[in-house]
This record gives sequence, C-alpha cells and structure tokens, in this order.
Amino acid sequence: MTNIIDCDVLVVGSGAGGLAAAVAAASRGLDVILAEKTEYVGGTTALSGGFLWVPNNPISQADGIEDTVDEARRYLQHEAGNHFNAACVDAFLATGPEAIAFFHEQTETKFEAASLFSDYHPLAPGGRSGGRSIKAMHYQAQALGKELARLRPPLPELTFVGLMIGSGPELKHFFNATRSIASAAYVGKRLLQHGRDLLMHGRGMLLTNGNALAARLFRSALDRGVRVWTEAPALRLERDASGAVTGAVLGRKEGEVQVRTRRGVVLAAGGFPQDKARRRAMFPHDADNQGHFSPAPATNTGDGLRLGEEIGASIETGYPQPAAWVPVSRVPRKNGQWGVFPHFIDRAKPGLIAVLPNGKRFVNEANSYHDFMQALFANTAPGQRAHAFLVVDKPFLQRYGLGFVKPAPVPIGPQLRSGYLKQGRTIAELARACGIDPAGLEATIATWNKDMEHDEDRQFGKGSTAYNRFNGEPENTNNPCLAPISKGPFYAVEVVTGDLGTFAGLRSDEHARVLDEAGNVIVGLYAAGNDMASIMGGNYPGGGITLGPALTFGYIAARHMAGRG
Repeated sequence: MTNIIDCDVLVVGSGAGGLAAAVAAASRGLDVILAEKTEYVGGTTALSGGFLWVPNNPISQADGIEDTVDEARRYLQHEAGNHFNAACVDAFLATGPEAIAFFHEQTETKFEAASLFSDYHPLAPGGRSGGRSIKAMHYQAQALGKELARLRPPLPELTFVGLMIGSGPELKHFFNATRSIASAAYVGKRLLQHGRDLLMHGRGMLLTNGNALAARLFRSALDRGVRVWTEAPALRLERDASGAVTGAVLGRKEGEVQVRTRRGVVLAAGGFPQDKARRRAMFPHDADNQGHFSPAPATNTGDGLRLGEEIGASIETGYPQPAAWVPVSRVPRKNGQWGVFPHFIDRAKPGLIAVLPNGKRFVNEANSYHDFMQALFANTAPGQRAHAFLVVDKPFLQRYGLGFVKPAPVPIGPQLRSGYLKQGRTIAELARACGIDPAGLEATIATWNKDMEHDEDRQFGKGSTAYNRFNGEPENTNNPCLAPISKGPFYAVEVVTGDLGTFAGLRSDEHARVLDEAGNVIVGLYAAGNDMASIMGGNYPGGGITLGPALTFGYIAARHMAGRG
C-alpha cells in the first residue's frame, strides 16, 4: 500500500536550482520536501567551480562594479540570437540581484566577488571585462555535522591528495608555490591543515568551489526544516482532473510514497548529460554513445525531462548547442575505471597549443571551453571522432602541470606509465607517441615560435581578450598567454568532448512554470537548473551562467508558489 504524505512544495533534485527553491520556499513559511535520487545531496553543483553569473548583483556592486540592466540585456540578446527569450531574461536580470541578496544576507549561502573574471565574449555588445561573476565562499564541513556524509564529494581529478583547491587566488598560490615565499607559505599552511583534517576526520574539511556552494545551500535547507530525502527517485507526477500537477510518486526503501503538494512541484534533476538515448538524438558527436564523457554524476539521466514529457511538457530542442561543451581528458583510475578532468584554465597559460591529429592548430586555446569545443567540432569531419591534443614543453609542465598532471615537484611518472601523459624528446617523437602527423606538428610549432618573437599569435589571437588574459600568466607583461614551446622533452594530453550541463530543457515562463506544447502553463509544475531550458539560448556568455540562473529561477519558483495559496 502506497504511503501518502502532504506538503506544500516538492522539489525533485538537489543541485543549486533545487536547493535554492527549497530554501526560498521554506523561508516563506512553506512546508518543503526535497527528493534526491542518489545517496548524495549536491548534484552537479557539488562538482562545479561554484561561480554564479548574475549581472548587477550586490556582491560585485560592493566591490565597486558599475553595470546596468540594459547592457546586460544587450549582451544576452547578442549571445542568444534568435533564441532570445525576452520574458525569462528580463525576469532573471530583475530578480537575480534580489535572489543573491536574500541568500547572502539571510542564509548560510555566502558569496564573494570575482570582479576580474571577465565575460567570455567581453568585446561583444554589452560584454564586460569583469564584474558579473561571483563565487561561493569556502565553508567548513563541520557545519554540516553528521549530514556531511550525504554531501556529494568533489571530483577526485580536481583535488590534490583529496585537497579541494579554490579557484582564483588560491589556485595561483599553488601554481607559484616553488617561485614565491608567500605562496609557498600559503600552500604549506593549507597542506598542513589538510593533513590534520585527514588524521582527525579521515577527509578534508575545508570545502571550496561548487562543493562549498552545495554545502551552504544544504545547511540552509536543513536550518529551515526542509525534509531532505535521499535515495528517493521521482517515478511519476500526479495530476487532478483539470490537468494541474498535485504531487508525485517517489520510490523509497520502504516502498512507493505519494507526495501530495498544495503549491507545486519543482523539477531540478540536473538535465540529461548521462541520458544515452537523448544524447544519441541531440549530440551529433555521440551518435554511438562512444564520443562523450561527462563529469556529471552518472545518475543525471534526464529524469526531470522525462517526468515533464509524460504529462505533455514541451522540451526545447532547437538550440544551436544543446549542452555546455568542455574539453576533457580521460584519467585512468587505480580501480580500472576512468575519471574525467575538465580543462578550464591550463589552455590559457603561456606555452600551450592545441592541435588536431594532422598537427595543425584550430582555435584560440584561451577562449572559453564552450567556444574551444565548437571550433573542434567545426574542424572534425562528419563521422570522425572529435579529439585534439594539448602540447607543451618541459618548462610549462614544471610550472603549470597539464590537466591531471600536477606541477613540479609532484612526480609525473605515474601519468607517463598510465599513458595519460605522452612524452617525446623531440617534437617528432612526441607526435609519433600521440598519433599526430610529425611534419604537421613540427611546422605548427615552428610557426608558433616565430610568432613568439613578436609576442603575437598571428593565427588565432591567443591572449587578445580580457577573458584570455584572466586565465593567463600575469608575470608575462607583454601577453599573459604566450610563450615559446622550445625546451624538450615535450608533452601532450589528449582531450575529447565533455559537458558542464545540458542547455536543452523544459520550456518555462518567467515564473519558472513549465509550459506544454501549445505554450500553456502546466499549473503546479516548475523547473529550475538544467531541467529548465537555458535562457542563454545555447550559448555560453560567462563563468557561472548555469548556477546563476539556477539559483535565481529556484528563488523565482518559490516566490510564485508562495503566492498561490
């Protein structure tokens, strides 16, 4: 016999969108159940960089940033093109600052400015060279108490001996640890603290990036009495005679549970990065399910979209890019499985180029990950595997590492033996080790080094934008992204296609209400996070364009549900 439980709001999924909806709804006095399919809370958010893109937010304003809604709207209109959703964009721009203020001032979810973090296309109409992205502050895991066991761990490939390293200034300290006394002291202190945590707790206790954001939202939900159910997948939605959604049936260890809602159901189950059937249909490079390697949880299999479709919801399938692409390298793990390393920052560093199997460059390597992958797709013949190689020399590897390979003095032997890192005493030898055309790679390196004499990448303009330079090397005063590749041995890592989340989701209105095929509102059903069709129209304008709207539309959904009584 099915158990029946009543509440005001049911949230399906526990990433930033779901947690934000739960916290905001509970803060307005609503009785909230949050149902998470897996044993862990946090979704893809807990694996992310933790940045949120929200123009005119109060955190950036307090840091001296001056922006306008009109300029941000102009930028998004340029980025989305024919897929610009004016109503949803206007709701995001109007409510985003309010949502950030609410979470920062009234919950455990604290933010800090990242004012130097440029929009990804700062030269586009309305683009800015900084000030629209913020990030979650570090968080002490002890604040979760026994609930820490339910927080999704970070990607192992993005930690160092289990240590989470914060993006931005902290990461720069780790890069400079062998070159700066101050950085060495900082890194030594962090490692000492981490070692102490391992002895006392068996794990690191300082949470950073998206893991800190997920933990802060989780703590905020618990503080407000949200019932957080893990291992409770949503099986189907329930409706009344009028077609309005009145709840859902969940699967729990004790059996099926019918949750009846008075205000609404929010679908925030993380999109479909691991739904092989939908990927075959929507990802041209993954028609055989062999060409895509997502770092998202394996359980992000499109549940929210499926639940919506089953009752007539409409899914946006027309975006030029159905997902947020990122180049990833596949990391062999000791247990015989494979990890995935997303290449965010190393591509911009001076002395790195990306080449195709023919040895030729195809892109400004310092452009955003989404733009990098679009260039790779454009330069890969139909039916061929989309892959490329990041090529560096010994000084680069020692200074910055490469992907999963850490900088000196960390040994590189394990990565060489596993085959993750390829090595050659000469450019030609490296090319043969990778399966790259030797003559093509030698010619490319020669052209690159000739350009370096003039501190200019004449082929693709690496280092030409504020975003390029943000991830480069500040000590390179002429161009932070340029240096010769000349001192062997030489190294390379292969990159393939991954994603940071899917863009194609449930069509929704400015109140986060899900729409049917005719464009009508499905009463009682809301979407947030990657279950909601991205308001970016299939483009990637800046760092945090997934989490910023996720938090905002979770907040918007809660506000609307609170007014439905």
